[in-house]
Amino acid sequence: MARQNPIISGLYAITEARLMPEPVFLAQAEAALRGGARILQYRDKGDVVAEAPRRRRQAGALRELCAQYNALFVVNDDPLLAQAVGAPALHVGAEDAPLAALRVQLGRAILIGVSCYGSVRQAQEAAAQGADYVAFGSFFASPSKPQAPVISMAVLTAARAVMDLPIVAIGGITEASGGALLAAGADALAVISGIFGANDVEGAARRFTALFGDRKE
Repeated sequence: MARQNPIISGLYAITEARLMPEPVFLAQAEAALRGGARILQYRDKGDVVAEAPRRRRQAGALRELCAQYNALFVVNDDPLLAQAVGAPALHVGAEDAPLAALRVQLGRAILIGVSCYGSVRQAQEAAAQGADYVAFGSFFASPSKPQAPVISMAVLTAARAVMDLPIVAIGGITEASGGALLAAGADALAVISGIFGANDVEGAARRFTALFGDRKE
């Protein structure tokens, strides 16, 4: 079955403030893009009011950087910020604002991804409401979300059998475990610490990118 939105594939890098202090923030993000990241998500849990100028500055800079590398820029969990910087994609949790309301706010052109954790049912509901991709995880213990429950790779296989949206796997993914997630049905691997926690960000991104080989959508 042909999958919708094939742009959601490959290495999906996610920023992390604790690993990317502002003096090297953009340099590390660009290193991930040079290494082959096809999607870059701005994830920042800072105060949305007190730190609004920094968040908008960083998000705007990342949007321009992604345009230079022909990569998709995604804003995590902040529709207003996505709107302010003209982000082409937004990622939200399944419990967040209904997709219908987000579409009214942001328009039809923006891509919207939804975290469905370990629930195929939630993924099907998100698809029915117009999500452009779904994400499952955490598949392994994750330093970015240490309290997240670990789920089975069988979720990917079950989801792949009943839906044609792109599927993103997230949570503690390493170069050693990524291949199994792709084999189970993931289209993209969302990685934080495995890239931005590495001494050589570009090299780590290249190794993850190599897991995809010459796969065609």
